[in-house]
Formats: sequence, structure tokens, C-alpha cells
Amino acid sequence: MSEKSINTRKINTRKIITWEINTGEINTGEIDVSEISAGIITKKGGKPMKPDKKFPLFIVSGASGVGKSTMCEILFKKETDFIVLESDILWQEVFNTPQDNYRNFREVWMTMCANVSQIGMPVVLCGCGIPEQFEICDAREYFTQIHYLAVVCETPILEKRMREGRGIQEEDWIRSSVSFNLWLRENASKTQPQITLLDNTNLTPEEAAEEADKWIRKQGW
Repeated sequence: MSEKSINTRKINTRKIITWEINTGEINTGEIDVSEISAGIITKKGGKPMKPDKKFPLFIVSGASGVGKSTMCEILFKKETDFIVLESDILWQEVFNTPQDNYRNFREVWMTMCANVSQIGMPVVLCGCGIPEQFEICDAREYFTQIHYLAVVCETPILEKRMREGRGIQEEDWIRSSVSFNLWLRENASKTQPQITLLDNTNLTPEEAAEEADKWIRKQGW
């Protein structure tokens, strides 16, 4: 599976990428992408900051519309033992590089998570992605382990959530989301490391968040 095919569209001023990435737009200011991709965050002319406390990183993935963001928002508001971040907020067109599997975008977020975790708590990062996109990054060295959880559901439920819950009528978008959802269900046990699946077909967002919380704590740190 790769992210060779990316379609963008505007819905309510929010840029949407197919199942690989669902994005929002903000200005990242003076952050130097080349420096971040090397695993260093710097201010221009400033002294590099490198994290020295290592924690695990938790990646929560899933197809567009499956309910991962709603679930993670519940965790974000509730939890005090780990920090929940949403990867969409840093997306810009400069990161749209399918030719290298969006390497700089992953490096930015892994370095950000490593620095945030210096407060003494691990980070849970919500956003579309698969292990091969994170494990090759230079910033991988900042974490003891990376644990992967993917939220999935049955295809008819996913389509209903997209059409009725989010008002999405674009068939290409729906098909790409369904495709990623199926890929996760079929390949989660084959990735390195393996992806744990959380099927929320019959779960409320609150119940899914509770299951995700149990999974995170079960990993230990």
C-alpha cells in the first residue's frame, strides 16, 4: 500500500486529502522543514533542541469518516496521563510529497511529539498513516517504541457515517476511504510493527475512546 494517488478538495474551507491524510490548514511560520526532517527543531540562527527523554509514541490511524477524530477528541478532553495531538493541524501543501511517502510531514510530527513528551508524558498522535511511514524516519530514534492502533468498521457503516453523518456525497472520496478501511482490516497483522485494530462498528464514540484508553495503558511506559 502506498500514497501514490492523492486528491484534494475543499469542504467548508477545510482541505481534505483522501484516506491517507485528512487535513486542516495553518501557517507554520518560520519552521524550517529541512531541519525538522533531520530530526531537529531550530529557530533560525538558534541553538538546536534535541529531546533526551524517551517515551513510546502511539499512532491512531483510520479511514476518513470512520470516527477516529471524534474518539481522539474525547481522549483529548479526558486524559491526564498522556497528550493527544491531531496531525491535521500542521498540514500544508509543502508536505504533499507522495514521491517520498510524505517523509517530511512524518518527520515534523515525530520531532514535535518527541519534544512535547519531554514534559514527562507520552503522546498519542491521531491521523492517517501506516508503520512504514514512521519507522524509517530519522526522528524514530527519539522513541522507545511506536504502537499503532487503527479504527475500522464495516463498509456499509463507514459509507453511512460519511454520507449521513458528515454529509459527504463525493463518490471518489467515499471509495478511497472504504479502500483504506478494507486495507487496514486485511493487512494490519502483516505490517511491521503490527497494527492493532479497534472495530467501532457497534461502539459509541465514548465506548471506542474507552477501548483506546485501555489499549494505550496496556502497552505500559
